[in-house]
Amino acid sequence: MARKASKRLTPKGVLALKREGYHADSDAVGLYVQVAHRQRAGTLDKKHGVTRSWVYRYTSPVTKKVRMMGLGPCDVISLAKARETAKACREMVVLGGDPIEARREKRAADHEQRIREQASTMTFAACVDQYLAEHLNSFRSDKHRAQWKETLGRASKAFGDLNVAEIDTPMVVKFLTPIWHRTAETGSRVRARVERVLDWAKVHQFRDGENPARWKGHLEHVFASAKGGNFSAMPFAEVPAFMTKLRERDSVSAKGLEFLILTATRSGEVREATWDEFDDPDNPKLWTIPADRMKAGKEHTVPLSKQARALLKALPRVGDYVFPGAVEGKPMSNMAMLQQLRGLDANGYVPHGFRSSFRDWAGDLGQFDREVVEHALAHKLPDKVEAAYRRGTALPKRERLMQAWGNYLDNPELGENVVSITG
Repeated sequence: MARKASKRLTPKGVLALKREGYHADSDAVGLYVQVAHRQRAGTLDKKHGVTRSWVYRYTSPVTKKVRMMGLGPCDVISLAKARETAKACREMVVLGGDPIEARREKRAADHEQRIREQASTMTFAACVDQYLAEHLNSFRSDKHRAQWKETLGRASKAFGDLNVAEIDTPMVVKFLTPIWHRTAETGSRVRARVERVLDWAKVHQFRDGENPARWKGHLEHVFASAKGGNFSAMPFAEVPAFMTKLRERDSVSAKGLEFLILTATRSGEVREATWDEFDDPDNPKLWTIPADRMKAGKEHTVPLSKQARALLKALPRVGDYVFPGAVEGKPMSNMAMLQQLRGLDANGYVPHGFRSSFRDWAGDLGQFDREVVEHALAHKLPDKVEAAYRRGTALPKRERLMQAWGNYLDNPELGENVVSITG
């Protein structure tokens, strides 16, 4: 370190120093003014002059090494304050402490204190706002973003003004119970999203402990009817008889539910289906669902059985939606098909559960590859071999699969031999 001769500094003298290097203050052991020329692109910037900052030099009693501790710029920190700080640092060194490490510890403690103070006033609603601000753009579609806002909006109304650290299991159960009993599918989604927000709050130190909205080993014991997060599914052996009763109804929601069962698709995909998604609205054979309406974010083509095609041909054309709602220009309500199930005393089953009914039927009675069934359900397959298999659409095999399912729903007595009825 290039040092200049020690002399007693004055306030004006400090600000007049221009020679580059370290200038010692004879009145404070270890205190220096560091003068450096300001540089731009590696050259001397004469226009903007020099920088002057306070430095305390000492030998650490902990590491036994010489250390330089910055005390701030000279035009901000006065000479008197710099001498006072240098004296305090020297006292710490004499007593066996290291000023730099002590400052780091204090800054860490101050940070923890600020976190605690912020956490004491952090509400659940504020956590929701910050979580959405950070994650909303990562969601795959405007519809998905709107769903997150809507479901978390419900939670914010329930306990948004509460400190997020105070939210416990009884509060979460009380909030979820009416939603879950009304629609298990919605309850499951709301629970998962509340869990995500509370996890976010824990990472940011606004709360600690276990997440009261977690499912495994916790809320699964409260909402047991949800079967570990899956949706209550009708046994496939009961579905043909249910279809017979369902076909006695002529409402839009009944036809929508029948189409959902025949195609093994999700309720949102059926409700928002438009006529232009079919290859030939007058004689449809394929239904192509756009990527922005699919859970996996990929376009999905559904081969239609003769039963599904007959249903579509019999429907009136009213606007763009295949299953229009009560409001002109809007699709069928997301509660309409569930209400059909309730009206037919369907034992607490939900529309989404028919996908499980279809999968169980295909596994027990069908002679189809697992990959074909999973592809029909538009499921993601983790195994690389299966993923490679799915690069092709396997459309001919899926056509036979969906027709076999349609035939089984018409005549379950033939269901013991799927191959024969597909011929």
